[in-house]
Amino acid sequence: MLPAEKRKKNLRGISAVLTLVIIAYATAFFPRVLMMLKFPSAINFLHFAVVPLACCAVLLKAKSKDRTQLANSIALLGSLLILLTIFFASSLLNNAGFINLFLSYLMWTEPFILILAIIAIPMTPKAFNRFRKWILGFAFFNVGFALIQKFLLKWDTCNCSPGGWGDGDAIKGVFINQGSGHVVSASVCASIGIYFYITAKDRPMWQRIIALLAGISNIIWSQANQVVVVMAGGFALLSLINMKDVLKALSYLVGITVFGLLFAWAIYNVPGLESFQTWIRPEIYGPDGEATQFKLSGIRIVIEHFHSPLNLWLGLGPGHTIDRLGGWMLRDFSDLLSPLGSTKSPVADEVWRFMGNSWLANGSSFFAPFFGWAAIWGDLGFLGLGAYLYVCWITWTRICPDDLSKYLILTVAIQGFIFTQMQEPGYMIFIASLIGLRWQELRQYSYKHFS
Repeated sequence: MLPAEKRKKNLRGISAVLTLVIIAYATAFFPRVLMMLKFPSAINFLHFAVVPLACCAVLLKAKSKDRTQLANSIALLGSLLILLTIFFASSLLNNAGFINLFLSYLMWTEPFILILAIIAIPMTPKAFNRFRKWILGFAFFNVGFALIQKFLLKWDTCNCSPGGWGDGDAIKGVFINQGSGHVVSASVCASIGIYFYITAKDRPMWQRIIALLAGISNIIWSQANQVVVVMAGGFALLSLINMKDVLKALSYLVGITVFGLLFAWAIYNVPGLESFQTWIRPEIYGPDGEATQFKLSGIRIVIEHFHSPLNLWLGLGPGHTIDRLGGWMLRDFSDLLSPLGSTKSPVADEVWRFMGNSWLANGSSFFAPFFGWAAIWGDLGFLGLGAYLYVCWITWTRICPDDLSKYLILTVAIQGFIFTQMQEPGYMIFIASLIGLRWQELRQYSYKHFS
């Protein structure tokens, strides 16, 4: 085969796998919209097949000769395989069904699998621009849809949306008819606003500012109060991490202080922010406070169900404790998963009963006993938690070369202390896409700069 023909074939192969990656992103981002269009609920599971398929296609077809790209891909793949061995060990110890292992593993690792697929593609400038347009386009579609729901459809003030989604938390973008959809949508909106403001250097400043304001304002329209904590907390952690650079750390700390003072004033003076006042109850946050006991109840109940010293290290099994799968998916999709051999434990039911006895159960998911970091430990023990953190460490050190990528990971880490957003496909696939996109963006820049 002539060199020119071989190059054309390689470019076609890259284009094909890139298309598959974009489709994989879409299958996790838009299932709720498809359900509104009368697709069956099984559409929620499609991404579990498409994302691994896209990654396998990339690894088999898009063969890069870049040593850094290969080294990063191998390191991330190796960490994912280590975590998989812990899943198998925990499943064997606790007699968890294979479908539990399969779904739980993908729910925790799917974002990293997508990152692996993205960074393994030797993108040309044309392919990169195409990929960037689709990723940002999907995200801004969510921003626009949320604004339409607020200002045109007025779903937050009337019970007139299809399926009766008109309630106080109805501004959910593409995550409609989803319990925490307003939080997911607001997180996506704020993240894309920040990302676009920082990276779109080719756009006029006024466009970047509008994108930033449109993204962040969705936190208010969606009444997703906890997203403010997540975004501000990520910035605070990043400032601490960057303490080696004194000037940069000081600029971050000044920014945090100014934001804190302005926000404290705003929640008492700006209409629409008064809902934040409900959190200002010092008496519920002490060691014996109701919020503290409520938040930690899941961990306490998990410990009560340990039946072996090994449970401390390998947990109670995938989908058997306080993650999204064990908490409600095995119940809500029992007609689909039970015939496949799914297994359950009484932990989640006991946590739900405990929640039913507290007034906080009807409050913010900020206090939920179902939350990411506790769920990893509950299902997989300290070995599983350590293996997951190792995957995160590989991603942090090898695939997050700048503050923006690291900031995105820090916001996810904070989400892991609040609710189960670390297993929310639409949110996590979106963050993974931004991290992979940023890695490719900086790679494009370095090639252009030093070639």
